[in-house]
Amino acid sequence: MIKTGEDHGVDVYVTTTDELKLSGSQIVGYTYDEVHKKWKKGLVPLPNVVYNRIPFRKFELLPEVQQTIQSCLKHGKIHFFNPAFYNKWTLFEWLSKSKDTKAIVPVTQKLTNSDELEKMLQKHKSLYLKPVRGKAGKGIMKVSYRNGKNQTGEYQLSIQEKTRSHISRHSSVQQLWSQIREMSSGKDYIMQQAIQLAHYKQRPFDLRALIQKNAKGEWSVAGVGARLAGKRSITTHVPRGGSIDNPLKLLSATFGLGGSRKIIKQTKQTAIILAKQIEKASGQTIGEMSMDLGVDTSGNIWFFEANAKPMKFDEPHIRKRSLQNLIRYSLFLSGNKKAKRSPETAAARKKTVNLRSRKPNALTQKILAAIKI
Repeated sequence: MIKTGEDHGVDVYVTTTDELKLSGSQIVGYTYDEVHKKWKKGLVPLPNVVYNRIPFRKFELLPEVQQTIQSCLKHGKIHFFNPAFYNKWTLFEWLSKSKDTKAIVPVTQKLTNSDELEKMLQKHKSLYLKPVRGKAGKGIMKVSYRNGKNQTGEYQLSIQEKTRSHISRHSSVQQLWSQIREMSSGKDYIMQQAIQLAHYKQRPFDLRALIQKNAKGEWSVAGVGARLAGKRSITTHVPRGGSIDNPLKLLSATFGLGGSRKIIKQTKQTAIILAKQIEKASGQTIGEMSMDLGVDTSGNIWFFEANAKPMKFDEPHIRKRSLQNLIRYSLFLSGNKKAKRSPETAAARKKTVNLRSRKPNALTQKILAAIKI
């Protein structure tokens, strides 16, 4: 992002919530010294735009971090976007309020007790159980009801464990509920109708769309990728055994080339409709989000999840476009169509670095991208 800013004549630097003091004209920030291959700490001008890149919920919720975020939001001259992570249950409430998005969302309820679980299973024979504040597929379970060998009811619970899932079977809802409560560790969960996804070589897949504001401040789709579930996985998340693939290739196996192109076009249109509703319902300024969208065996599109912190998209062409959009949207927020480099940081040479792959430290835990136009 720093390098892309440089290419557009925009100064981008990193700061932390501890060091973002808004009382003066300068703050402490970090630029990248390309010669010595290390971060350089120093005084930088107060930014026009701040992009919240805090990667973990527990750090974002700290009182001192919230205080800094609120100060930015109330500041008259700083534009702050993507102020918070999403809550899965809140997301589905937002989307259920609009006639434009309600039909795209699978039936979703809070997981509260065994009676509600049993009622949901009577309507939908297969459900996904997801932690309300989960990330990257961690903690997801799948429960199904089916007739056993003796024609008696049987409950099957699949628990995602790293790159494979562990399956257990139960003869009663009480037994099933006991294990679910044990595995959920008291965390808040939702239960969601399982959609029969389109398959590729007997493995389900879904689509990942990156939706961003552009140079005009309007929602656009930076790209659509695909994630193919692992052979022993109940999710398509890459950390849980899924793999990156070409959406056109995967869709063509079921719908043909023409049908696949039509579905991808519809996916982009649907993603923008969803993004508009999420931003409207949240009441926040949002610059980008990623979405998990499913395509069922009939070609219908379903919303599964939205992520307020997409991090780095793995597809290079999507990644490149996404960085350009972030800089151009920042220019839009600041009211500038063209950038002019500020003298305070023009001398610093900068380079992109992948902070996601590093272990959390004092910098990456509370990181903000600051942009000076």
